[in-house]
Amino acid sequence: MKEKLMRFMQGRYGADSFSKFLLVVGLLAVLLSTLFGGKALGTVFYIVGWIVIIYCYVRMFSRNITKRYAENQAYLAKTYKIRCFFQRQKEMLKQRRVYHIYKCPGCRQKIRIPRGKGKIEVRCPKCGTTFIKRS
Repeated sequence: MKEKLMRFMQGRYGADSFSKFLLVVGLLAVLLSTLFGGKALGTVFYIVGWIVIIYCYVRMFSRNITKRYAENQAYLAKTYKIRCFFQRQKEMLKQRRVYHIYKCPGCRQKIRIPRGKGKIEVRCPKCGTTFIKRS
């Protein structure tokens, strides 16, 4: 069975970031349609959700790889700033376990100081301002 699926998918585009996004949006739209019940808005969400899900699968099974690749690159370019913002926040949370992060009062540059050093004098590498912090 696995070999049949592999043979079927050979030469097809497959899943990418844009397809995953479309699938999540489509599923959320279908789930939202259940909240609105039999109202017109619920029906609209249901239909739009299934259209997005079907488009997602059409993209995955497409043999026009260059066009699908271009669509994915356009999606990645448009979401670049958002993805970078969340990636930076994730890195900051990881670093906060090991470091205190202070801002220089002179130039607002962020400075990392290891935790557990006690009261220390910090010199900003950018502007040279010195200030005392407890880490």
